Amino acid sequence: MRLPVFLLACACITIPLSVKAQSVYPGQHHGKIKVETSAPHKVESFDLKDVRLLPGRVRDNLERDSAWLVSLPVNHLLHSFRNNAGVFAGLEGGYESVPKLGGWESLDCDLRGHTTGHVLSAYGLMYAATGAEVFKHKADSLVARLAEVQEALGSGYLSAFPEELINRNLRGKSVWAPWYTLHKIFSGLIDQYLYSNNDQALEIARKMGLWAYGKLMNQTEETRRLMLRNEFGGVNEAFYNLYAVTGDERFAELARYFYHNDVIDPLAAGNADFGTKHTNTFIPKVIAEARNYELSGDENSRDIARLFWNEVTGHHSFATGSCSQKEHFFDTSRFSKYINGYTGETCCTYNMLKLSRHLFSWDAAAEVADYYERALYNHILAQQDPESGMVCYFLPLQSGAFKVYSTPRHSFWCCVGSGFESHAKYAEGIYYHNDTELYVNLFIPSVLTWSDKGIVMRQETSFPESEKTVFTLDEASGKELTLKLRYPSWSGKPLVRINGKKVNTSSTKPSSYISLKRKWRKGDTVEVTYPMSLHMERTPDNPARAAVLYGPVVLAGDMGTEGIEAPAPFSDPTVRNDYYTYNYRIPASLPTTLRINAGKPSDTITRLDGTLRFTSSEGHTLIPLYDAHRCRYVVYWDINDSTTAN
Repeated sequence: MRLPVFLLACACITIPLSVKAQSVYPGQHHGKIKVETSAPHKVESFDLKDVRLLPGRVRDNLERDSAWLVSLPVNHLLHSFRNNAGVFAGLEGGYESVPKLGGWESLDCDLRGHTTGHVLSAYGLMYAATGAEVFKHKADSLVARLAEVQEALGSGYLSAFPEELINRNLRGKSVWAPWYTLHKIFSGLIDQYLYSNNDQALEIARKMGLWAYGKLMNQTEETRRLMLRNEFGGVNEAFYNLYAVTGDERFAELARYFYHNDVIDPLAAGNADFGTKHTNTFIPKVIAEARNYELSGDENSRDIARLFWNEVTGHHSFATGSCSQKEHFFDTSRFSKYINGYTGETCCTYNMLKLSRHLFSWDAAAEVADYYERALYNHILAQQDPESGMVCYFLPLQSGAFKVYSTPRHSFWCCVGSGFESHAKYAEGIYYHNDTELYVNLFIPSVLTWSDKGIVMRQETSFPESEKTVFTLDEASGKELTLKLRYPSWSGKPLVRINGKKVNTSSTKPSSYISLKRKWRKGDTVEVTYPMSLHMERTPDNPARAAVLYGPVVLAGDMGTEGIEAPAPFSDPTVRNDYYTYNYRIPASLPTTLRINAGKPSDTITRLDGTLRFTSSEGHTLIPLYDAHRCRYVVYWDINDSTTAN
């Protein structure tokens, strides 16, 4: 793993074996959840502290993310907050001594402060995921200084921008998403309480919540509806979570206050026509409905979440699992027309994975886990540049495009913030459980410690390079338990062996679970082979446009670097911030056609032994999209196939 100079000093992070942390998801009862989940749920997530990633491609991303997080000076993250409150006492050199963050954190940007919220969450997640004390130390310092800012402001309000931006929002005046930014701060503080045991963070969030209650609850219904026309992120989800950890009904009332009738009522009536709504404004509102269902048992909220998830994953998602183009939904009857350089805002995928975790806990549906894997490997893993550790805003799918990355100090887009979190929490989607069953959803090298059952299980695999995954019970109580291994939708018939003896799996089907019920003992092994093959995924409106996948992995044609260095997207901060209209200057001669036997792609595409590199009959090199960095690539090909209808 090669890191840039600014990260090298922070890259050596010791990962101890355990650390106390908490989870807001159903079934995690550790004395911090005052309002328990009342809705029925089939499985529970493990705390991040219970899963440790082993070396591999996924942990590489986590380590690069951790290095970037450690490199962020606390005083830089506090600068705009202190500026807002006039609090600079104790800073050697005063105001001018602290470098200002750029991009969306600059002092003239209405969203300033959102990154600090994301970083608070990411510090908590990374502390739980690795046990490295550096994340707790940095977060504790950040929280303590934010408390000073809140005290100086005096009303419970805490932000990097003046309260006047909230007032403008209430009056319906132009302003860029103040409640969206406050959502990130609320969530970061709550995550600090849950994952890092920081009681001061919860007290700050509680005071902020009481300020918000006093600010909003006497407003007219007309003002409420006017305010909600402005993007507010998932602040209602944050209020539901604040209610869950405090038991204060006022915060549940606040969450319901942010119910957006114009957007959610059509879903409640069964209407899943999203038009051209802003995608990442929409998804968090549905996550809040999922959280409301869990806390109240309101089945209408459950149905809203399910309808939305089914529609997005079934009709609005690209082969990568990502959705949106230029941040918006689009006419899916013209799907192939919207494959451009601005597809797949990464925050949308971040939020769809959050929503998927809620849905999976309710039903343990394999199709939800299938989607989660697709989006995690082909978008989240693909977002981060292995050379610099920087991340993408969009995951462009236009043929000949390439990934445009953030900068260490001058971008701080929303997708940088969610990226800090995403690359810290890969472990949260691998395993789930109930009292008698242990679910394995993802094939990622890791060690699970299930203390309540006396189980320590090690998963070793080089998936997706290898079809084989081996589970070893390093500790087991000898009690009966059912191990539920996901049988992915993309897999051929799995071969399963327990302690070397073949297990009959003939009754199971793709997109389900293989159930292995027995009294597990220390030293038991389970070896699973999931046959993988090449297959095509055509666009719904044009069978002559298609992506090629190997198992769940989207393959990209490596088209070289012609024209990428002029302008240079990897060195010029002003160019990189122009993500929305970026000109990829795609050469007119760039090939986009792929000759393929659709019925048997392996006849025309050959895998190079021991790698995930493929060559086509006309000489194209295909690699996983998550490995396509600093090069032009093609994901959706113009298919030359004798079986394609004319």
